[in-house]
Order: sequence, then C-alpha cells, then structure tokens
Amino acid sequence: MRVSPSLLLSLLSFAGGCAHQTAASHAAPPELRLYTLDCGRIDIHDMGFFADGSQPNGQRGEMPVPCFLIRHPQGALLWDTGLDDVIAQSPDGVADPIGPRYFVQKTLLAQLAQLGLKPSDVRYVGFSHLHADHAGNANAFTGSTWLLQRKELTWATATPAPLGVDPAKFSTWREAKVEPLDGDRDVFGDGSVRILSTPGHTPGHQSLQVNLPRTGTLVLSGDLCHTRENWERHGVPGFNTSREETLSSINHVETLVKDSKGRFVVQHALGDFRALPVFPSYLE
Repeated sequence: MRVSPSLLLSLLSFAGGCAHQTAASHAAPPELRLYTLDCGRIDIHDMGFFADGSQPNGQRGEMPVPCFLIRHPQGALLWDTGLDDVIAQSPDGVADPIGPRYFVQKTLLAQLAQLGLKPSDVRYVGFSHLHADHAGNANAFTGSTWLLQRKELTWATATPAPLGVDPAKFSTWREAKVEPLDGDRDVFGDGSVRILSTPGHTPGHQSLQVNLPRTGTLVLSGDLCHTRENWERHGVPGFNTSREETLSSINHVETLVKDSKGRFVVQHALGDFRALPVFPSYLE
C-alpha cells in the first residue's frame, strides 16, 4: 500500500502534536499545596502568660511550633523557620532561663529533604516575625528571598535586642535577599498567597493568607493570637508591643476570614495544629 506524500505529512504532524501534548503534560507545574511541618514544641510553665493582660494562673501547657511549606507553580515559600534545628541534639530539650523548655524531634531541613527540597530550592521565606521560635533556622536560607516588614527588621536588629529576639538566629540577613515590605504583599502575583501586615505582637508582625483551590482560604496566624481563646475573645498578652495595633489587626483578619468563609489557624494552638494533615500529607 502506497501512502501519498500529503497523507504522510498529516500523519507526521499529528504524531508530533501528540508528542508535544504528552511532553507538555509531563512538564505541567505542580498544584498549589500547603504542608504543615513540625518545627518543635514549647512546654509552658504558666499559660496565663499568654492570656489577656498576661495574668499568671499556674496552668501548665504545651505549644506546637509549626512551619508551613507552600508549593506553588512559581516556586516554594516557607512560612516561619521554627525553633533552631540544633535543639534536636538534646532529647530532653533546652531550658529557657525565664521558664519555657524547647524541644525539636525532627529537624526542619530533614522534613524539607522528605519533599526533595534543599534550602536553596526554597524561593521565598516569609517570617511572621523574628522571635527565636519563628526564625530559629533563618540562617540556612541565605539563598532565598526573605519577606519581612521593614519595621520588623529595624525593631529586631536594635541594640539591645528586644525580649524574645536572638539576633544570632538570623545573623545572615545582610547576605540574604531581604525584600523589606511596607504592608501587604501578593507573593506570586495571582492572589493565591498573600502576606498580611498584622502589627501588634511586634511592630512588623505579619500573617499569611493562602487561597487553596479545594480547601479554600486559610490564614496562618503567626503570633497574631497565641491561643484559640485569644482569637475568639480578642485577648492580648501584656508583652505585645501594642495592644491597640493587635486589636486592630485581629479585627481586620476576622473580617477577612468571615468574608472569605475561610479558616483561621492559630499556629501555637495544639488543637489547630492537630487538625491539619500530618506531614507529609497536605492541603490543596
């Protein structure tokens, strides 16, 4: 059977098109995913420290310290870097002179490796603020772009260092690609991941809004609220830098969550942490 030149060209063109489509499907970018990483825990000797006005009540408690990895077609964003991975070398934890005890069971870098990621693969690192339990592994990400409120960096690098800030944890900030922010930031330019300026806990505190295609809207608190009760009752610990700014930020985020029919995740609340998929499972 003879095949005419025109038919042969058509068949080759069709085959080429199929090959192109197959290659394109293999090269398709990953869907938007949100992973919750266990970046330590804090044993608290008196939870009253975090209640409205910081009134001691003698009640002991436990606070998880999560980090979050958002995989986006344009790159990965790590939200907070947790407690310093070096704490994992001390199975009995590390005591803080003012009372809390810090534990790390599995390092942040080991969890990223489970996802096939090295620190250099993380495009953005967003810090809710620069307290040591949120910026403990910052120095591992000098190749990433740090998303920080300008006010936060100015405040955290002052001398003497503010309470709760350990400048050694983020000492490489001058070498990193710091993008100083002066308000909200649409990280990828498509509305899927937005940094929200929520000052009050610290002068440049920020929270993260993630709009997932299946799950819907989540807002990751940072330390806008430390407990579920503080979120529900608008409680403000006495150590926050501004009670007025904290309440204004809570009101703003509360409206956003209500309007979007979203979900507010109190990062340090054990119930909120346990309600999220256990790593390496994810939300999408």
